[in-house]
This record gives sequence, C-alpha cells and structure tokens, in this order.
Amino acid sequence: MTQRQTVSFLMRRFQEAGIRPDTRHGQNFLIDLNLVELLVDTAELDETDVVLEVGTGTGSLTQLLARRAGAVVSVELSAELHQLAREELVHVRNVTLLQGDALHNKNRLDAGLLEVVAAHVAGPPPRRLKLVANLPYNIATPIISNLLSTAVRPQLMAVTIQKELADRIAARPATKDYSALSVWVQCQCRTEIVRVLPPTVFWPRPKVHSAILKIVPEPDRRARIPDPEQFHVFVRTLFLHRRKFLRSGLVHAYKQHLAKSTIDDLLTALDLPAQVRAEELDVDRLLQLYGALRAALEQAARPDPT
Repeated sequence: MTQRQTVSFLMRRFQEAGIRPDTRHGQNFLIDLNLVELLVDTAELDETDVVLEVGTGTGSLTQLLARRAGAVVSVELSAELHQLAREELVHVRNVTLLQGDALHNKNRLDAGLLEVVAAHVAGPPPRRLKLVANLPYNIATPIISNLLSTAVRPQLMAVTIQKELADRIAARPATKDYSALSVWVQCQCRTEIVRVLPPTVFWPRPKVHSAILKIVPEPDRRARIPDPEQFHVFVRTLFLHRRKFLRSGLVHAYKQHLAKSTIDDLLTALDLPAQVRAEELDVDRLLQLYGALRAALEQAARPDPT
C-alpha cells in the first residue's frame, strides 16, 4: 500500500473518484516514501500504542501505522477521501476510520473523536496514545495545542507541519518565533525538529517548506503548573502584545484585580526589571511569574479582616 503513494497513484485514484485535491483544506500528500517511513520511525510505535491520525487522506500512512501500532483511529474531513481510504483499508482490522472534523472549534477537539480514542486507550490491555499525522496546515496549531489539554494526553506526537509553525513551537526566548504557543508546548514537552521538508516532496506542492516535528510530553514538567489551563490563559495574555514591556502588560491585564504597586512589588521580588518583555523570559521564569501572580490574585480576593 505505502509503495503506491506516488504522484501517478494519487492522480489515478483522484481521477477515478472524480475529485481534485483541495489545498484549502491542507490536502498536500507526502510522496517521498523515505520521509513517510521517517515520520513513522519518529513515533517509535509498538503494539501498546493507539495512534490518532488527523487527515486520513487516501490511507497510505494509515496502513503503515497499522502495521506497527496496536490500533489506529484516523479521522478525515473530506467524505470523498474517507471513501477512498475505506476502499484501500478494507482488509485492515486494527484501523477505525471516522469521517468528520477533528475540531469542535479552535479551542476544543471533537468530543466524539475523543470518546473513540479514549475507548481504545482504555484497552484491554491499557495502551498509550500517540499522534502521528501529516497534519493539514490550517488545523495544525489547534490540534497540537488542544491535545495537550485533553483527559487522555498523548505520550508522543510525530507530525509533519508547516516549517514556520515548527519553528514557533521549538523557538527559544528572545527570538522572533518565540510565542505563547512555544511556551505552552515547552512547559510540558520536549520538542525536536527532525527534518525540514521541501515543497517537492508533496503533491500538490505547497508554497512553503514543512518539517517533521517530534513532541514528547513529560509529566514532571506539567506537574510544576498549578493550573495548566489558567497558565495557558496567562501566557496568551502576556504575548497578546509581545512588544510591550512586561510591567505594562501586567498592569493592563490585571488592573481590575491588582494595584500597580502590587505588580511592582511582585516584579521586584522576582528580580525582573520593569522594562523586560515577556518574549525574553524562558519557561521557568514565566512559571515563577505565574506562581507569584496567582498568589497575589488569591490574596487580593480574600476578604479584608478589618
């Protein structure tokens, strides 16, 4: 099966189905078979794994995943591609094919999809979830970001995404790509850009470079965060105006809850200059700041004993 995801194979299958690739929905197919193998190798799969694939396409990657994992749950937005994949995977028994949108909205994954994934992970025997996918560019950010907030979090993600997004996720402080997304992923995970992919390895060719990105969640990192979802909100708030000085951003964001003097005392206690910017702080410093701010907000919310 995987040997057939060539340009000629894809063109023939699309012609037979009377459809064309819809690049608006990220239908750019990886046709370099060595890179398909690299993507799967990056996921380090075995029979204890349940793979979530977002974007089934024609089922080429799906079948390769099924050979190595215990189970694969693959979701495809296009009804036409879903049907093509069903025809190609009719004899593969450990694959569940779903047709629909993986996202409920930009802030949540589809509840039905998560139920299917959770049922597979629950076993028996208990299994590990991994995301392995050639992610459509237009949904890559919410898929990665929201999957870190689900009850069944992945043990590993191996994805092909736009290089610009991979650079943002793996970016270091004080660089142009460092963002709220960088902090949200790195506060919980190790990240690695495995390979940069030129447009020529896809059909149709996108206008930008892509990358294979490996993301490995680490429970000890997440355990440092008292309230991950509120920390996520805090980071997005700070980076909303990334060029603002940190003090100005905090004063503006929390003016209804904290006095300017409290913000000043908080920054002094953490040895953070008022002129520092959020984009200059690494994850550890942002976690320290969040912890101190959280304590100050809790203190301010307590009734005055007098």
